Amino acid sequence: MRKIIINNNDSEKRLDSFLRRVLYNIPPSLMYKYIRKRRIKVNGQKSQESYRLREGDCIELYVNDEFFERSSYKYEFKGSSFLLDIIYEDENLMLVNKPAGLVVHPDKNQESECLVNRIKNHLYNKGEYTPEIENSFSPSLVNRIDRNTSGIVLAAKNSSALAVLNQKMKEREINKSYICIVNGIPKKNTDILKGYLEKNETENKVYINNYKTKNSKSILTSYKLIEKSEKFALLEVKLLTGRTHQIRAHLAHIGHPILGDGKYGQNSLNKAMNYKYQALCSYKIEFDFKSDAGILNYLNKKSFCLPQEKIWFIKDFYKRLP
Repeated sequence: MRKIIINNNDSEKRLDSFLRRVLYNIPPSLMYKYIRKRRIKVNGQKSQESYRLREGDCIELYVNDEFFERSSYKYEFKGSSFLLDIIYEDENLMLVNKPAGLVVHPDKNQESECLVNRIKNHLYNKGEYTPEIENSFSPSLVNRIDRNTSGIVLAAKNSSALAVLNQKMKEREINKSYICIVNGIPKKNTDILKGYLEKNETENKVYINNYKTKNSKSILTSYKLIEKSEKFALLEVKLLTGRTHQIRAHLAHIGHPILGDGKYGQNSLNKAMNYKYQALCSYKIEFDFKSDAGILNYLNKKSFCLPQEKIWFIKDFYKRLP
């Protein structure tokens, strides 16, 4: 029998959700059977899988040892780089400027070298993250941006902050602004684009239509012209809805693909201009809470913005692009 004492980072989690993180190899059906049969108890009593854990709760597990064996993935962050461009950091969260070309989470090609592992490595070496004493929590990203997009990514350093930030992101009380270079000059200096987006999972690509289809979702994308040259425009873009590849696909749909975009742009132009990454950057984040944010209330009405020198394509726009 093993005992686990619930710490602050594990409080408020459902019992079954918590168990899936600590019993690495158990089949879900067997886990639920053990709960029903009282082989997994909370504070010495039978519990429901939906029970919300509290700090100090004692879970007793009459479970075979092999189900506790930790997979190596939890420690792969130790092999990642220490390179981080930290825009802001406090005891609850971090704002990090992700470079173009770096994935945010492990994938089949880059299992250790990714943004979240760099963040874990950073916190581990500061003594703020010790995986050996955490039951189920690890520092987590709140928002994601594509591999070839650069800009601000928000990370939570504890479970309380993660819960608040996820909820505020869902309720659209955390606003993000993007800046990009597009091919051609939009007819309007500012506009709200409407459309319908449908995702093709096989191609890992989305398609935009002006009309509703069976599997499409409505999208709204606003933009404002910042500057223009003879052939290109610098735009500020905001997502009024948040869909996969929305900015890239929507701008391409209206005839102004982002320079450097290999999926939705013009590859011949990208090659001629020597743009290996899309000229798209999440450059600003604003906290606009409409309701209580608990331990993060101090962030309300604050904003963080990348200076121009940290946006890799801005200088190029003003000095080189025709």
